[in-house]
Amino acid sequence: MATELAFALINPYSIAKSRTGGILGRFMSRTGLELVEARMFGPSLELTRRYAEQVRAETDGSAVTRDILASYIERAYTPDPVTGRRRRVLLLLFEGENAAEKINSVAGPIRSNMEAGETVRDTYGDFILGESGEARYVEPAVLVGTTPETVKNTLRLWAEYSETDGGLIENATDTSFAKTPEKTLVLIKPDNFKFPSARPGNIIDLFSRSGLRIIGAKMHRMSVSEAEHFYGPVRDILRTKLCDVVSRRAARALQAEFNLEIPADIQRLLGEKLGPHFGDQQFYQIIHFMTGQWAQKLEGPGRDAAGLQRCLALVYTGPDAVNKIRSILGPTDPLMAPSGSVRREFGQDIMVNAAHASDSPENAKREMAIIRVEKDAIKPCINKYFN
Repeated sequence: MATELAFALINPYSIAKSRTGGILGRFMSRTGLELVEARMFGPSLELTRRYAEQVRAETDGSAVTRDILASYIERAYTPDPVTGRRRRVLLLLFEGENAAEKINSVAGPIRSNMEAGETVRDTYGDFILGESGEARYVEPAVLVGTTPETVKNTLRLWAEYSETDGGLIENATDTSFAKTPEKTLVLIKPDNFKFPSARPGNIIDLFSRSGLRIIGAKMHRMSVSEAEHFYGPVRDILRTKLCDVVSRRAARALQAEFNLEIPADIQRLLGEKLGPHFGDQQFYQIIHFMTGQWAQKLEGPGRDAAGLQRCLALVYTGPDAVNKIRSILGPTDPLMAPSGSVRREFGQDIMVNAAHASDSPENAKREMAIIRVEKDAIKPCINKYFN
């Protein structure tokens, strides 16, 4: 069976209620599809109207359901008529065999008895009928394409507006704060994407207790050049911080090999000579983990090419965003992290520790300039399938 592209639009209400992680986890773990791209949108009035018209004109499903969904789009996706502020909508792209059918099945139908928790809409949506059987309240949680043809038409439309309506949605209807907000970057690391699972969604769910807002999202394959730039400050720290560790380990190895007591001054010299070299090796292990490539073996254009590993880049905003995210993330070593932190729950060791988060507002700015979450990666992905 041919590989397909499918999508899920996480609605503004679901995002505002911090249900993003739970919804993403459901789709990834229950479909087995690969998450290939993500982008935050603030749909314009024009995109909203065109999308609603397109939904009404589709031929799959009942006309009543299509009209309910189109009316919902006009109400929930349209910018605030008073302030003009836009509403956050997260577009997720999935790839795999029979992708449209799988996504549609996990999303579930819109029905009056969405109570079982069987589907995404059962758990996160609502459909309340009035006494005469009319739809009194509708919140479908997500919007999806029910057939490959619908997927193609919808994604072509959203691709048209990806540059103008997508990116970092900072001035949204629900991103007003009493205190001056900060922005911080989170990378959900490659170890969470070895196979489709609920892990990335569960990590986002843990971060939701920060009360911060996600304003940008992007699947990113870090190049070797980007990784060296991104982790550059860590290299100097490793070259000096590991000197004592190296001196002790080297002394123990020499004592065991030669049955010879190593004096303190020789131990110190071993650390001074071997520490920077060992630090460099640890640095390049990090680069390899994030890119899937050995930096020392790459030259020329290969250093700037997209890497072999994927991570999910997210930009959070809100007061004291850096410290709030770092406290939920936990320390570098998962064994030292408190219960309930991301690294304690999902980390393996100091390098394979589930996620990265900026450690200062200055570093957040530097790291975001490298990853460029605002850059449009949705349109090229869609064009690859439907050009």
